[in-house]
Amino acid sequence: MALRRALHFVFKVGDRGKTATFYRDVLGMKILRHEEFKEGCKATCNGPYDGRWSKTMIGFGAEEDHFVAELTYNYGVGEYRLGNDFLGLTLQSSQAVSNAKRLGWPLSEVGEDLYLAEAPGGYHFYLVDKEQPPNDPVQKVCLAVSDLERSTHYWSSLLGMQVMERNEEKKTVLLGFGDSQCKLELNDIGGKVDHGTAFGRIAFSCPRKQLTDIEALMKKENQKILTPLVSLDTPGKATVEVVILADLDDHEICFVGDEAFRQLSIIDPNGNALLDKAMAEDKSNEWFAKHNKQKASA
Repeated sequence: MALRRALHFVFKVGDRGKTATFYRDVLGMKILRHEEFKEGCKATCNGPYDGRWSKTMIGFGAEEDHFVAELTYNYGVGEYRLGNDFLGLTLQSSQAVSNAKRLGWPLSEVGEDLYLAEAPGGYHFYLVDKEQPPNDPVQKVCLAVSDLERSTHYWSSLLGMQVMERNEEKKTVLLGFGDSQCKLELNDIGGKVDHGTAFGRIAFSCPRKQLTDIEALMKKENQKILTPLVSLDTPGKATVEVVILADLDDHEICFVGDEAFRQLSIIDPNGNALLDKAMAEDKSNEWFAKHNKQKASA
């Protein structure tokens, strides 16, 4: 499965301003592209919402060789309830640690050369206090599972990820599609996985011809397919095809055709300005304050 690669994790955000500060100023990531949509995504990329929303791709480098974050913002939704499903994203950057200290962003030392920072919305980011590598600094995403052996079988035998490390004491398994890619860590929490309303989605690419194979295999194995093969349009950009799955604990998984995704994910030099413009034009916070109301909590 060397042709498959880890792409991004989707985070729902309720405050784009504070979120942008965390990713840009604390972590040191760059806006890669920003897109606005008038109605909900056919593959529920923005969650179960059918109104206006935006997508911001942000990372340490181009999506073709970096694991990035997809920030989805639903206009009118101010916050989401966290579950216990997303356990953290780990990246290596002493600069990010320095940025957090300089800006007064709360940090907790949780290990040797390891700090925990909380993104707006409560998402956990683990910062390794070592020099940022020349390649992708993002090391792994950790997800909670209720049965480690069954989940390991799903991700390795059905989706083709390689088991790279097992830790019996911590009840974790590390998997990946390649040594140089961001890894997926599964952590057995010994109970039910709660996705809250903030639940995310992890995305991978594969050759377009494999999408039908993945869908057929999941049907054969009686596994969950949330969205069968569908085409997704982005105004003015490439149309991509995706299949959306759910694993044994209902973690959402997107597989997208690699060829079209490489066209869609080309860095937009105007991305930063487009996000700033969208935030400046979004008067929803002022409207709710003026009318003494609060944004909806999902």
